[in-house]
Amino acid sequence: MIAENVKRLRSEIPDYVTIVAASKTRTASEILEILESGLKDVGENYVQEAEGKFEAIGNKARWHCIGHLQRNKVKRAIEIFDIIQTIDSFKLAEEIDKRCSYLSKKMPVMVEVNSGKEENKAGVLPENVLQLITEISPLKNIAVVGLMTMGPFTEDPEEIRPSLRLTRRLFEEISKEKIEGVEMKYLSMGMSNSYRVAIEEGSNMVRLGTIIFGERQ
Repeated sequence: MIAENVKRLRSEIPDYVTIVAASKTRTASEILEILESGLKDVGENYVQEAEGKFEAIGNKARWHCIGHLQRNKVKRAIEIFDIIQTIDSFKLAEEIDKRCSYLSKKMPVMVEVNSGKEENKAGVLPENVLQLITEISPLKNIAVVGLMTMGPFTEDPEEIRPSLRLTRRLFEEISKEKIEGVEMKYLSMGMSNSYRVAIEEGSNMVRLGTIIFGERQ
């Protein structure tokens, strides 16, 4: 079933859009099915959950951190993840930079935008994104490679279109700034219920869970 779902999605989603399989609560064997189906990118929300899967699968996958990352988990996170999509403060970026310096590693990161300006939601308010990127761009062991947003949770994907459009506009504005050490490659927007709208609004990376793996048990 997983292989069929991936095949159907790949036929529908343009080649320039990276599909990240959001694998929270899924097993290592399910992830291996994904990899056999031709997908390479796997997204995990929690460091502890990612650890066991990483031990089973290793670098067969490209591992994305797509959940809120606490600073006390950074040391282990940088050993597992190939890209961190959820930078939301200078202190977090600084901790990643410091830990990466010990491993001589340069970590690609994305800034998470709280595009719906929702209280109790992680991410940087849209009006503060450029300032944060400017602050973290001089750090030697991280490289800003794009923006990520969730958008408000809603049954109707049309309702999040304004948030996606706002994030796309930010992405384009920051690209034009030509900040040293910043290369805006990825605009990570869209999940199982909203990926079509997100791609229409300029997303080139989608994070899909249920539509690949089926409903959670």
